[in-house]
Amino acid sequence: MKKGLEKFYELVEAFESLPTIGKKSALRLAYHIVMNDNYCGIKIAHTIENALKNITKCTNCGSMSEHEICEFCLDDTRDNSKLCIVQSAKDIFIIEDSKQFDGKYFVIEELEYDTLSSLMQFITINSVSEIFFAITPSIANDAFILYIEDKLKDKNINFTKIAQGVPTGVSLENVDILSLSILVNICQSC
Repeated sequence: MKKGLEKFYELVEAFESLPTIGKKSALRLAYHIVMNDNYCGIKIAHTIENALKNITKCTNCGSMSEHEICEFCLDDTRDNSKLCIVQSAKDIFIIEDSKQFDGKYFVIEELEYDTLSSLMQFITINSVSEIFFAITPSIANDAFILYIEDKLKDKNINFTKIAQGVPTGVSLENVDILSLSILVNICQSC
């Protein structure tokens, strides 16, 4: 660290600690705020402080909220019978951007007794009849899905999950082996 620029390098390190921000990007951001746009830096600092003070987890579903109960749980126009399970509250924003899901959400970051108990209660209160798992396909996540399905097997619920396989417009040479093997197995069972 250069003598006399400790505060600047502390800012660079702070930016660098964020996901997807490397050393060069952190340096550019810090330089811009310090040398080109002080107001931007003050605005960012104030906005971060407000977000940290006011954003919490919804007590019903675990989504992000500025209140005890989030906007999705309070929205009477959403279909209570449909539930989308995600592993991170940020995934809800991606699904909402698609404008393809009109049900409720439930966040399960880790499989814990309290979380599963809350899920069971949420399903009962909302009369959920369909659960959609919006979880990145992997062997560990497949086990996660199977575990939840097993815990809910007596509830008469239909389960679906994100499709996986060959994306539209992608040549087979660019498809991973796992997707190809799933595709071949599906074709063989047809």
